[in-house]
Amino acid sequence: MRIIAISNQKGGCGKTTTAINLAACLAINNCKVLLIDMDPQAHATLGLNISANLSIYNVLSKLTDKKARLCDVVTTVSKNLHLVPSSIILSTLEQELSGEIGRESCLLNALNEFNPGGYDYILIDCPPNLGILTINAIRASGELIIPTEASRFSLEGIKQLLEILELIRDRLNHEISYRVLVTIFDSRLAHSFAMLKKIREEFSANLLNTIIHINVKLKEAQNIGSHILNYNKYCRGAKDYFSLSREIISQEGPFPLEKEAGQDVVFSLTAPEATEVFLAGDFNQWKINLKSKMELREDVWVKRLQLKPGNYRYRFVIDGQWRQDPKNPHYRLNPFGTMDSLLEI
Repeated sequence: MRIIAISNQKGGCGKTTTAINLAACLAINNCKVLLIDMDPQAHATLGLNISANLSIYNVLSKLTDKKARLCDVVTTVSKNLHLVPSSIILSTLEQELSGEIGRESCLLNALNEFNPGGYDYILIDCPPNLGILTINAIRASGELIIPTEASRFSLEGIKQLLEILELIRDRLNHEISYRVLVTIFDSRLAHSFAMLKKIREEFSANLLNTIIHINVKLKEAQNIGSHILNYNKYCRGAKDYFSLSREIISQEGPFPLEKEAGQDVVFSLTAPEATEVFLAGDFNQWKINLKSKMELREDVWVKRLQLKPGNYRYRFVIDGQWRQDPKNPHYRLNPFGTMDSLLEI
């Protein structure tokens, strides 16, 4: 299980848009996802058209007369996607916790009591500030995604957030990895490319490859209380967030070896010009790692797997580019307008 906070104290950078749509795209990749709305503005809650009597406030507050556990406030959004909603009263928690010992770990403690082992991902949408709610989210997480526009002000915002990460590391003995995600990218402007170059120079080791382009459909989806997959799954915004979800999945550790006996299946691809090829599909949760890397044998890339009877979707990743199997005549359109190869055992 991975717990990922999504934070940037600068408003209007696509933070909540990223939280909602990344969660939805991970869910459609057969990952079980819990999205926690830690923003008192409750934009993630509103953006998914969820109305609830209880919220994360009832979990974290000691003063509420409707105390709840985390499991009590989890709401089902769709298959594989659940939400812990927020509400405006969460804004009072900053003052309530101001004198509390261990106030930075309230969310972490709630998650530990919740025992969320059934989820593959927990995403936390943070408020647009660096207060105690954001610190709680970072303290409970192992990773941080920082959405940022291609602008000078956003660069300064990243640096301020990194100072908070250092503070949390030094005072709370909690180190968290981070990655920068370029959002609301306008490819019509030369300024956008100039700032993108600067972001790459400063954060090359921590920059996600996926870029989220400006797309009006993303705003339209939120305005009607929907994630982009339900609103327009073929638009540029949907494809960008689907690519982001695949990139996040590909960065996971080795997937578990199949324990049950299965059929020996050999995948092959003729691509002698490629420098590296991976095999990703339903059988390994679309992960790209050392165990999914194919072996080059006399100009042919080969991978042998033990698979149980069933139907599987898969694709090759050739030097970072996703491709269907050119030798397999069986394929199916995925929700994002590209083809997955099909295998039936």
